Amino acid sequence: MIAKELLNPSGIVVVGGSDDVYKPGGAVLRNLRTSNFRGDLYVVNPKADEVQGVKSYKNVGELPAVDCAILAIAAKFCLEAVEVLAKEKGCRAFIILSAGFSEESKEGAALEAKIVEVINSVGGSLIGPNCTGMLTVNYNGSFTSPVPQLDAKGVDFISGSGATAIFIVDNGIRKGIKFSSVFAVGNSAQLGVEELLEYFDESFDPETSSKVKLLYVESIAKPEKFLKHASSLVRKGCKIAAIKSGSSAAGSRAASSHTGALASPDVAVDALFRKAGIVRCHGRDELMTVAGILYHPELKGKNMAIITHAGGPAVMLTDALSNGGLEIPHIEGEAAMELLSKLFGGSSVGNPIDFLATGTAEQLGWIIDACDKDFNGIDGMAVIFGSPGLAPIFEPYKMILEKQKTVKKPLYPIFPSYSIVQDEVNGFVEAGGIYFPDEVLFGNALTKVYNTSPILPADEPLPVVDRDKIRAVIESADNGYLSPSQIHLLLDAAGIACAKEGTANEEESCVALAREIGYPLVMKVVGPVHKSDVGGVVLNVQDEATVRNEFQRMMKIPETYAVMLAEQLQGTEVFIGAKREDKFGHLVLCGLGGIFIEVLKDVCSGLSPLTESEALRMIRSLKSYRIIKGVRGKEGVNEHKFAETVARVSMLVTVAPEIFEMDLNPLLGNAKGVTAVDARIRIEKQ
Repeated sequence: MIAKELLNPSGIVVVGGSDDVYKPGGAVLRNLRTSNFRGDLYVVNPKADEVQGVKSYKNVGELPAVDCAILAIAAKFCLEAVEVLAKEKGCRAFIILSAGFSEESKEGAALEAKIVEVINSVGGSLIGPNCTGMLTVNYNGSFTSPVPQLDAKGVDFISGSGATAIFIVDNGIRKGIKFSSVFAVGNSAQLGVEELLEYFDESFDPETSSKVKLLYVESIAKPEKFLKHASSLVRKGCKIAAIKSGSSAAGSRAASSHTGALASPDVAVDALFRKAGIVRCHGRDELMTVAGILYHPELKGKNMAIITHAGGPAVMLTDALSNGGLEIPHIEGEAAMELLSKLFGGSSVGNPIDFLATGTAEQLGWIIDACDKDFNGIDGMAVIFGSPGLAPIFEPYKMILEKQKTVKKPLYPIFPSYSIVQDEVNGFVEAGGIYFPDEVLFGNALTKVYNTSPILPADEPLPVVDRDKIRAVIESADNGYLSPSQIHLLLDAAGIACAKEGTANEEESCVALAREIGYPLVMKVVGPVHKSDVGGVVLNVQDEATVRNEFQRMMKIPETYAVMLAEQLQGTEVFIGAKREDKFGHLVLCGLGGIFIEVLKDVCSGLSPLTESEALRMIRSLKSYRIIKGVRGKEGVNEHKFAETVARVSMLVTVAPEIFEMDLNPLLGNAKGVTAVDARIRIEKQ
């Protein structure tokens, strides 16, 4: 748990405080003096008796007892200062702005570790080092500007980058977004994104806590902890949006399976965010646009009304919303004609509702009321209102603010003008409004929020598998690919249906096996990784003569040491795979199988373990879902059995983390269920 002294200290010392507000030590002192902090404030500066009107001490040893210390001194002096503050002055909260630690050298990393050891020894908390600081409604312990308007119900924002945090906050301020806290964690030597999520989760109060959390992360060091607390917050009623940068570095490594080629750390991040109910963003502007949307009432349906006095932006917004799956339904009927009669000639109400550049605030109010009360097929409204340069537009913006307090449907203001209406926009923000400056960015963000699946209950049961049998196979196996018999044992223990099969390395035993399984058969080489590429797969084997001929041919293929026979089943080819991803556990993927996985690459992923509901959601999100459902008279796949098998694969790799990657490709699916026809499993014991 985070020390209370970090969040609400009674006294703060700036070690390295300065009169120069263009240096971190001077800027953070200025911010403290002008913030809401009402406790005792101290400075340590050996060259001054007073800094910015605050008494200055020559060294930390001269200080009285103090709760929180902000260090803006050279890295080499930080350890000694921390030791005195922690052990002699009762200090339990530390914000180290200084750079020169683990981000710079091994020596810096060692120094950082010693500082953390000291702080841990007294039960203290550390933000940083190498950070821009933090601010809460109680005090501003950062050296950055601009300083956002602070509100206990505003956004809680955690950033792994101080500079990025500044730019994101600045973007939010312009849109009217308030902040409850901003934590720039820097090197995250002790407290990182995961620990702060834990604090927000464990201290959450539905009456007083902020319900919007924003994250900027460059790495997720503890995915399990991240998932636990993020998903818990979402289930408590919070909304979380996040940027995870650094996605392009993945994918360069060679992979020996379809799953390995399709899975990557960034795919794992996507799966983690989906599992936690987080809206993933890919830029600062998108993050703050999503944040603004999250502060409006939730859009409960997909039908939007676009209210505008400019045609072009309305067309672009229509495209953005439609491309994202929302709809702009045609509005007609008696109520529509009554509204049209109140507007200037040339206006239209078909949707978009265009009331012209000369439209008035009063007319805007009528339109909003009609969309809210009279047009039952409308779920939300977007108002595009810039300035044509004819007159000030204070009244329309005032009307939007008033209507937002009374309408039942979400009302999103889009203000595309700024330079000639700065006063109007600033007045809207000062009155508590949140607006969106770009209609396309807003439209894309709204569809992203709307399409983010709600989080599933935490108590849904997982499939039951035979853990003892699975562990017995894994513990007796060596690293590398498992034999067909070992794979069969694992799948059977996991409750995954398999085609009748067997292997043979002699011709007569192969013929006997064929009689046992029955015709028609599939014959495959055992040994080569990509069987089809070497001519190692033969379908629809109908008789003994073909078995003999193909056995002789296949055994001559390089690397082949046996031939596998399996019953030939009918159905749609589907695919399930799993890949162990560093720190994240196993990524489980599903989609159409056979050659389609190579050509279409239409897969959906989830982090194990998966419930059947999660797996079903994955299947239904596939672009090829219509094929799985059955199309043009062709029998579909039993999606519930498919989902159950996906969940069972996730349990198999959860019980057997030594599985590095596995492919079930294909499984044959029909109305009765899905059956594994071919499988590969590779073990890597650590």
